[in-house]
Amino acid sequence: MPRISPITIYTWPRAVLHIDGDAFFASCEQAIHPELKGKPVITGKERNIVASMSYEAKALGIRRAISIWEAKKICPNVVIVPSDYETYSLISKRMFSVMRRFTPTVEESSIDEGYADLTGLRRLYRTSYSEIAKQIKHQIETELDIPVSAGLSLTKTLAKLASKYRKPRGFTSVPGDVIHHFLKEIPICEVCGIGPNTTALLKKKGVFWALDYVQKNESWVKQYLGKIGGELWNELRGEPIYPLVPEAKTTYDSISKTKTFSPPTHHYEHLKARLYRNVESAFIKLRRYRLSAKRFTVYLREQDFKDYGIQSDLNRATPSPQEAFPLIETMLQELYRPNVLYRQTGIVLSRLQEDRGLQFELFEDPVRMVSLHRLARSIDEINARYGKHTVHSGMELYLKPGTIGENGRNTIPLRKTTLLYGETARQRLSFPMVQIKV
Repeated sequence: MPRISPITIYTWPRAVLHIDGDAFFASCEQAIHPELKGKPVITGKERNIVASMSYEAKALGIRRAISIWEAKKICPNVVIVPSDYETYSLISKRMFSVMRRFTPTVEESSIDEGYADLTGLRRLYRTSYSEIAKQIKHQIETELDIPVSAGLSLTKTLAKLASKYRKPRGFTSVPGDVIHHFLKEIPICEVCGIGPNTTALLKKKGVFWALDYVQKNESWVKQYLGKIGGELWNELRGEPIYPLVPEAKTTYDSISKTKTFSPPTHHYEHLKARLYRNVESAFIKLRRYRLSAKRFTVYLREQDFKDYGIQSDLNRATPSPQEAFPLIETMLQELYRPNVLYRQTGIVLSRLQEDRGLQFELFEDPVRMVSLHRLARSIDEINARYGKHTVHSGMELYLKPGTIGENGRNTIPLRKTTLLYGETARQRLSFPMVQIKV
């Protein structure tokens, strides 16, 4: 075999760690319900769709996004639980807090994965970068009782590839002088940022492995894949392009809210209520960051997973859902088809801008506009004190338990029904509760 030339001779000019939770939601359930360890577990009972599955369930052929009845057909003994996102979020925060004990430079890229910059810490901890990474991984698994995989390398892209290399509970270290050996084992389709269409194009050009990709000239890469392709090319060669961003996100290009429900429904009032709940949730987040939105995209997903959407703009940006509801209802009426079963509603707010207060159009009613904005502020204050959606539109009364599309109390996570003294369904202490059966 021809000898492969090293991409760089520098071992650790920088050290980036990627931590990735293994089957995170299902692993959290096994952590707080120890009797489920070693059993096939899936979450998503509240939607009748598999949201996450343990590795025991994955080994039997259960996959994400299939229906619950399909999962039962594959494995009649599978344990099905409702998704407890509140608990998952709390465990996620603890995972990142463990990482921050070792380094302040931590980026939370999603609820179950993040990056940590370890550069320069060898002198502080008097050990290698690999040992520091292993200590972080060990602390997370020991304290939280969840499995994680870790990858250590020179850039975020390489570290992410390394963490997925030996899942689950894997650890892979890729210093600079062995990048070429690592990349020859990575199919080009596994590189984050290279999708199916790009993969098909690259294969036509003889690029089947990540190493084939980095051995091309940068000009060739940019010719076929443009700027993003060039950025990935540099990242895979150990040259950092994407910095770690430890600060919490403070602005958005768009805000979206969706809801999948079960059973599916063709009732217009229920779909409208679901969509209004999406809209109010999106606007709550919009106002939290002092933004306003001008463009709205409404979409519906049918039972067979076909999506249909429509987009429209207001005359000016607004932070108030009451201003947007008439337009959104008109858009829903155009999308809705009677006797078609729908399983998801969604809203996307875009063309966002800083909320600079009221600016009236020539023929607008200023008294009404001021009232709507004051109403929005009052709703935020009440919801902040008593819980999200304490005050909501009357249309959302269709979503009360027992109405179409609601599965009832048996789909509520156990943490929400097992309350400690002083807790309410809306306000609970910020720690996960381990359920031990005796």
